Order: sequence, then C-alpha cells, then structure tokens
Amino acid sequence: MIKHIVMWKLKEFAEGASKMENARKLKTRLEALPAMIMIKEMQAVEVGINCIPSEAAYDVVMYSEFEDKAALLAYQQHSEHRKLISEFLDKVRIDKKVVDYEVK
Repeated sequence: MIKHIVMWKLKEFAEGASKMENARKLKTRLEALPAMIMIKEMQAVEVGINCIPSEAAYDVVMYSEFEDKAALLAYQQHSEHRKLISEFLDKVRIDKKVVDYEVK
C-alpha cells in the first residue's frame, strides 16, 4: 500500500476568492475526484482544512491510500486530476509539499 500525503499553502486572495473560500473549494473538488476518476485501487481519501493558523502551517491537506505505485500514478495522470491542477490549484496555491510512503 502507498500512502500519499499532500499539503498546500494558499494565496490570501486568488481567482476572486479569499484563502478560506478557496480552501473550501479545493476540499470539495478533491473529495469529488475519486468518484470521477473511479480508480478501484484508490482505497481512501481524506481532506482537511487547517484550523490553527501559524507560520509553519499549511492550509489544506489530503491523505490518500493506494493499492500500489501504479494506482497512485494512474490517479496522478488522470485527466480530471490534471484538470483540477491546471484550472484551479496552480492559480490559488503558493506552495505544495508531498510525502509518499509504502506500508507493507
């Protein structure tokens, strides 16, 4: 199993919306991806919005689980995933951090 964790730091204002509005939009869109993509090897998805602001904190986090590396790659290359990045995420984020690790 591969656990895939991504964190985003968002702009204060982008695409006509505040950071919190964009965080909510991102959460909604990320949570909708599994149903659109239908990758059966995607076993779990959880998206959270940071509730304790600090200099070190990121604004949105996604935790997901995949059966294997091939399933994660299929998710990352899927057109709906790529569309979310190019049409929204790239416009509202300042930074992104990713950790992928294998659990046996």
